[in-house]
Amino acid sequence: MSHATAPAALCTPACVTRSASRVSPAELARRYAALSYAIGRGVAQGGRLAEPGMLRARAGAVLGALGVGLEEAPQRLTVDGARPGTLIVANHISWLDVISLLAVEPVTVLAKREVGQWPVIGALARRAGTQFIDRDGLRQLPRSVADLAATLRAGRSVLVFPQATTWCSVPGGRFRRATFQAAADAGAPVRPVTIRYYQHGVRSTTAAFLGEETFGASLHRVARARGLTVRVTAHAPLHGTDRRKLAAEAQATVAAHERAAHV
Repeated sequence: MSHATAPAALCTPACVTRSASRVSPAELARRYAALSYAIGRGVAQGGRLAEPGMLRARAGAVLGALGVGLEEAPQRLTVDGARPGTLIVANHISWLDVISLLAVEPVTVLAKREVGQWPVIGALARRAGTQFIDRDGLRQLPRSVADLAATLRAGRSVLVFPQATTWCSVPGGRFRRATFQAAADAGAPVRPVTIRYYQHGVRSTTAAFLGEETFGASLHRVARARGLTVRVTAHAPLHGTDRRKLAAEAQATVAAHERAAHV
């Protein structure tokens, strides 16, 4: 990030645990083959990938291919009965976060512009209806907030990661306020969501994607991990018109009773 207000994560690749419990080479090869098949199916769907049922199935297939278990939130991510869509705000640990949340409930994802340029993943993100934002362009921020508010007013729910970068633990960095302004402008509810990763039931940073690590290296670490699960917890919705208060309440809710997961 080039501007002074861009987030700077204190977590580095040194915070990431290297799993001591790994699958066999044969199982790793099987997982990669299953992942290639799941991605290929997604590509073959074309524009249909954005359909909620299809998107949820493909996201679940990717998790299954990687051997990642999913503990779903008992509540829906979207707020029932609300005409504006729901602004879903979650802590950000890994590229698996998006896949995990889409496997729970398909919604529109707000992602950084660079994701749309990634090989294969970018094409799938665009077909899935992802909206992109230029986090380096402060002058474009008011327009981005207005576009997000319009999307919420139209009844579409949007997933955002207000920390704007990945962290090794749930508390991570502070929630940035711009997207909460969109919720305030649209009169949309805010649904805080906590994402945690475990390995054999113990908190783990194995899935964290940090620093200058390549996507390939992160993918390989996840694919060879045995007993990796992701837990998605949806909290009670928040309402209000003060973006500062909304951001602070959402961050406190997501991070409540949490500690850094250095295991």
